[in-house]
Amino acid sequence: MLEQAGNYEALLANFRWQIPETYNIAQSVCDRWALQQPDRLAIRHVREDGPSEDWSFGALCGAANRFANALKAKGISRGDRVALLLPQAPETAIAHLATYKLGAVAVPLAALFGLEALKYRLSNSGAKALVTDAAGLAKLSQIRDAVPGLQLVISIDGPDSQVDDFNALLEQGSDRFQTLLTSPDDPAMMIYTSGTTGQPKGVLHGHRVLLGHLPGIQMSQNFMPKAGDLFWTPSDWAWAGGLLNALFPALHFGVPVVSFGFKKFDPERAFQVMQDEGVRNAFIPPTALKMLRSVDSPASRYDLKLRSVGSAGEALGRETYDWFSEEFGFNVNEFYGQTECNAVLGSCKSADVSRSGAIGKPIPGHEVAIIDGEGNVLPPESLGQIAVKWPDPVMFLTYWDNPEATADKFIGDWMVTGDQGLMDADGYVHFVGRDDDVITSASYRIGPGEIEDCLLTHPAVALSAAIGKPDPLRTEIVKAYVVVKPGIVADADLEGEIRAYVRQRLSAHEYPREIEFVPDLPMTTTGKVIRRKLRERAQDETDQPV
Repeated sequence: MLEQAGNYEALLANFRWQIPETYNIAQSVCDRWALQQPDRLAIRHVREDGPSEDWSFGALCGAANRFANALKAKGISRGDRVALLLPQAPETAIAHLATYKLGAVAVPLAALFGLEALKYRLSNSGAKALVTDAAGLAKLSQIRDAVPGLQLVISIDGPDSQVDDFNALLEQGSDRFQTLLTSPDDPAMMIYTSGTTGQPKGVLHGHRVLLGHLPGIQMSQNFMPKAGDLFWTPSDWAWAGGLLNALFPALHFGVPVVSFGFKKFDPERAFQVMQDEGVRNAFIPPTALKMLRSVDSPASRYDLKLRSVGSAGEALGRETYDWFSEEFGFNVNEFYGQTECNAVLGSCKSADVSRSGAIGKPIPGHEVAIIDGEGNVLPPESLGQIAVKWPDPVMFLTYWDNPEATADKFIGDWMVTGDQGLMDADGYVHFVGRDDDVITSASYRIGPGEIEDCLLTHPAVALSAAIGKPDPLRTEIVKAYVVVKPGIVADADLEGEIRAYVRQRLSAHEYPREIEFVPDLPMTTTGKVIRRKLRERAQDETDQPV
């Protein structure tokens, strides 16, 4: 655990990693609490069409034991991959915990994935079992022949002649199971990259990945746990953000988690859930926070009990940071990482580590620097690549079945992120953009984040994305794709107004020379803009290569 401190220097001085010789996520987040305080609340499942359902740690552990026994009886053993295509629900947590208890490897899959995305991940991972719901079964039926390695399919939505019934298996299994003794480096989960660039890769993590997350999550949640804490995230539990920035760290600290799955994110409903359940801590990705801005005067309309909000996944931006602080009276704690190595940079207002427009500073226990292409650490204010020093408890083990990509991820002992950034003289890191996202225009290197942040300050703009469009004179020009707010007329006059607005506030080389109004932006299931698709779209309008 990270000891609470009032400044960054004290945080660093007081922290030491304590990684045990044996460690299993299921024991850490469930078994020990079930033994010590079985009646303690673990999960409150909020239903759209019925009463909430409370799960204690004792009940959660008992169900996980039953399911582990059932999986074992069905032939699932250590090292087997178990895919989980489920929304936020108690059954999702149970399936995860049972998998870890067996020493098997959980492969979380987003409920929003299409057929090709599912087929690729199920095939690439070599999943032996799949736990899903009725919606997942409908998708699986269309690709079943393409994944012959899948031997066991279990549905949480009742009996089906083609698959096993989750609840029936629970009833058959014993509630006693000895969680396997695993090492911190034994594989626990495989989370696929969001695929913003190229084919998604399976990121294999050891059980220690949870321990590696804890300091960063404690910072982002102003030193959780505290009395009365209650955690919620709108993020899908299939994503590292939902699992490792929210669900598992909260349960590790004995903090109950609100389970509520959005089919489509609704800002008003999000505030309603946080008010009704008395949520104290939240992980809300930047895109969701930007959507929350569309709600009028939420701080006065809703009786919120929030004391901490962390945000990560893409750049938050100065505008959203400042809006939140002004509206709610406390700061969002932005943090940073990747599926491969998460929560390594962060903010914590309680420790006086917070700066508008910056990600934060290296979280205790992680060595992070800005490096050049040779692996040399760059001086302050120099643009380079954000990199993390190996070894690190939160760092991935390998890319699944892809040693070449694993080797390419490192320059010496530095794991490169593919993100451009700079560190200021005070040690704060500022995100500029993905390597592929940085725009080169008339010899200037331009990060899309600053442009998008400026666009958001325009009263007509709801969401935006900036990319480089090939141009024979300037190499690239800045093009912006803009989603306007409801009721706004998107026409040539508005285009000119927005272009002049950005030029006045940024500079003559950064403003978008082209603006295209669109109904929505291409997003990953984790809420990141897929700028690659926008670049391809812009390239189709030219004869120049991307």
